[in-house]
This record gives sequence, C-alpha cells and structure tokens, in this order.
Amino acid sequence: MVRLSIEHVSSPLAQAFSISRGSKTSAESVRVTLERDGQRGRGESVPYGRYGETVESVIELIETQRTAIEEGLSREDLQGVLPAGAARCAIDCAMWDLEARVSGTPVWKRAGLPEPKVLETAVTVVLGEKSAMAEAARQAPGRLLKVKLGGEGDMDRVRAVHEARPDARFILDANEQLDAGALPGLAREAKALGVVLIEQPFPAGEDGALLKRPPEVAICADESAHTRDQVQDLARLYDVINVKLDKTGGLTEALAMVRAAKACGLGVMVGCMVASSLSMAPAVLLGTLADAVDLDGPLWLADDIENGLRYEDGKVFPPSQALWG
Repeated sequence: MVRLSIEHVSSPLAQAFSISRGSKTSAESVRVTLERDGQRGRGESVPYGRYGETVESVIELIETQRTAIEEGLSREDLQGVLPAGAARCAIDCAMWDLEARVSGTPVWKRAGLPEPKVLETAVTVVLGEKSAMAEAARQAPGRLLKVKLGGEGDMDRVRAVHEARPDARFILDANEQLDAGALPGLAREAKALGVVLIEQPFPAGEDGALLKRPPEVAICADESAHTRDQVQDLARLYDVINVKLDKTGGLTEALAMVRAAKACGLGVMVGCMVASSLSMAPAVLLGTLADAVDLDGPLWLADDIENGLRYEDGKVFPPSQALWG
C-alpha cells in the first residue's frame, strides 16, 4: 500500500513577480507525498489560473485518484486517468521520486537521461518601468536574462536593459501580449540588442501569423505548448518550444515532449513556474536534453524548501538526493 498526503504550500516572494497578465507576491503550490516500504517520494506543482486551475481544483482532482494511488496505480496508468496539468504533475513527480528511492536507482538513470550537470539558467527581469528593469538587469546574476514585455514602451525597456547589461543575452517574453504588427520591427531591432529568443508573442490559438515569422530572432512557444500531441503543429509556427512540467503533467510526458520536439527539428527550452526547488528539481534533470533552461523559480522565494537547489552566477546545480530523485 502507498500512503498519499497532499499539502497546499504558500510561499511569500522576496519581491513582487510582475508580467503582462498581473503581479503576485506569493507562490501557491500543491505538494504531494507518497510513502511506501519506509521510503518517501515527493512532487510539487503550481496550479495556473491561465488554464483554469486553482489550488482547490488541483487538490480535488488529485483526491479523485486517492484510492487508485494508494492501491498501487502505476505511473504509466496515471497518464491515462488524469489530464495534463498541475494535478498529474505533482503525482507523477512524486512517483518518480518514490521509484528512485525504493529501487536505489536515481531518476536520471531510470529515465535514460544524461548524468546531471550544472546548467546555465535564464534569470527573469520582471515587467516594470524601464529604469527599474535596467537596475534589476544590472543586479541579475549570469549572462542570460529573460525580460518580461508588456506592450507599449517595450523597445524602450529592451534598450534600457541592454544598456545596463551589454554583456548579456536576452530572451523577451511577451506572455501573449504582443501586437502582431509590432513583431517584425521588434525582431529586427532586438537582434542588435543581444536578443536570442522571443517567447509567445501572440495568444495561444491566434499564432497563425507566425507561419511567416521574422527570421532575425528565434520564436518560442510557451502558452501554446502543453503536450507531445501539439509538437508537429507547433513546428510549423515556432522555432523553439518551452516545456514546463506543470503544463505537461509531469516528467513522464515532458520527456516524451522533448524527444518529439527534437525529432521535429525544434529547439527546446525547459521552463518553470515560480515555486520551490522541489518543483524545479525534475526540470533540472530534464534540462540536460535542452538547448536552454529557465529554472530560476526558487530565486524569487523569500525562503526555499530545505535542501534546496544551489544557484551561483546564473547557474543551477543538480538536485541533491535529499531533495529529489
């Protein structure tokens, strides 16, 4: 028998995290613990309102599978009984962790991943006045920065962060808010300012204009990309996809999605929500297959989970076994 525990975790942020859709001062996540044979596996995910999820709805969805989980539901069967999203993600990641601890074989080996290594991660500069964003860029560690866009005045913001950090490369993240007519001009100027990627310029489902996307800077799907079933269609519109475990429903589907993307010639970024190192740990292992990672979520928390990930100079180190996997 497996014992299932579910917990709502509310983590205050060290500072507000602001994007074009709004601002938040805490990270709300759902943590799942599975216990069997004296071993404990944990997983964490972030319910995302953009997809109609709440902490309450995710916990309720997990509870629908309590009996099956406690009677030994397999990770493979889990994929068919819950949809992609935060509920399945928390359970799936807890199952991987428990499997590793019971078997004595780490997750990366069980998943057929390369040995974990230190990865360069993007560090986010949140949306704000250009002067505030420039100052945040100056203080940000590392040389890969993700700059949040918000519509009017975007190029002024990009120029300001470039002036503050001419040594850095930039990912511009529009979170679906860019005007279609503005993209070609933005892309041309952005390339000269050290921009290497523009993420989700248009709303999901309204990205057909990207069939004729500008060639200067690669375009990345985020809100449009959820599971492997979408990969072939995305390959017509985008150059890169952002794989987030909270959207795919866990490491199992994320692995399949990354491999499908590579087979279609797409670049891959492994991304995250704002959450603790427990949420980030599986993505750090998956990041060994990616072209880039954006896994700075724990850096926004006032206090991370015990045995959290180590970050140094824009790099994230592999999780310890005490944390996950």
